[in-house]
Amino acid sequence: MTARLADIAAQAGVSEATVSRVLNGKPGVATATRESVLAALDVLGYERPVRLRQRSAGLVGLITPELDNPIFPALAQVIGQALTRQGYTPVLATQTPGGSTEDELTDMLVERGVAGIIFVSGLHADTTADTSRYDQLRGKGVPYVLINGFSPKVQAPFVSPDDRAAMQLAVTHLAALGHTRIGLAVGPKRFVPVLRKIEGFRKGMLDRLGLTAERSEELIQHSLYTLEGGQAAAAALIAKGCTAVVCASDMMALGAIRAARQQGLDVPRDVSVVGFDDSPLIAFTDPPLTTIRQPVQAMGQAAVRALLEEVGGTPAPHSEFVFMPELVVRGSTASAPAVAPAPLPSP
Repeated sequence: MTARLADIAAQAGVSEATVSRVLNGKPGVATATRESVLAALDVLGYERPVRLRQRSAGLVGLITPELDNPIFPALAQVIGQALTRQGYTPVLATQTPGGSTEDELTDMLVERGVAGIIFVSGLHADTTADTSRYDQLRGKGVPYVLINGFSPKVQAPFVSPDDRAAMQLAVTHLAALGHTRIGLAVGPKRFVPVLRKIEGFRKGMLDRLGLTAERSEELIQHSLYTLEGGQAAAAALIAKGCTAVVCASDMMALGAIRAARQQGLDVPRDVSVVGFDDSPLIAFTDPPLTTIRQPVQAMGQAAVRALLEEVGGTPAPHSEFVFMPELVVRGSTASAPAVAPAPLPSP
């Protein structure tokens, strides 16, 4: 018990005597101090005494997909810092393959008495998912905000990058370099951000190169948001004679560079590659990656602001806050080669 008191006191920044008073329900402890101790209990994984299990105003849940993609830890850091500055304690819940589902993590956070939840790239982005789970959550009185992916069926604030504009930026950049055979490597088609990227890609190809939607469709390859997924998609696009590949994530872009090199091609001399996210450390790859920067800082802060307004009693609008991305030109793009890479022979 003494060790546990010391841990909680250190986490909350108070004395062990204060922790003891809170746990025993004694008077004479400021509300803010009491909330800090309860938040420390939750963060350290200790079960609250039954009499103290009312909803805490100090905890906000953050549910993200796996953390292999560095954009998700980056978003979590921004959101965590913004919550901390407002006196809240973020509780990170991460989905892992074969691990807890979004619904299970949501139930866990609700049981912990969180004041609200921020979902990053969750089931709300999947056009085939049942959105009634979000109605049920609102029915429990738990406000939430959703990042990446919009659904007209979900009555909540959404925060997204402008995926359409992002693809138009990429296509415009590559067309200006003389590329006319530009491929797009994206994730599964059922996700809202993927559909929006496809729309932007088609518009860019029409506006800059005069390609119809049907001709652009031949240059779109669906895969997984992983290095291996990008490698497979890029290999297929290079086989179709593409001299440039736009990828839906930086991890996919690294896979595209690997695919080019496995075919004896140089990036960017033979094939140009554009990523998406501008993940931490991506500027230090070989070559440094040209990418579309997600406005992570602005998006994370907007999500926190929208959530805390509702927590504070101001109903959040059912609307989408869309943030403009930025093209960051580095070393993975260059002028189109004089002779396009020859398509691989059919097996």
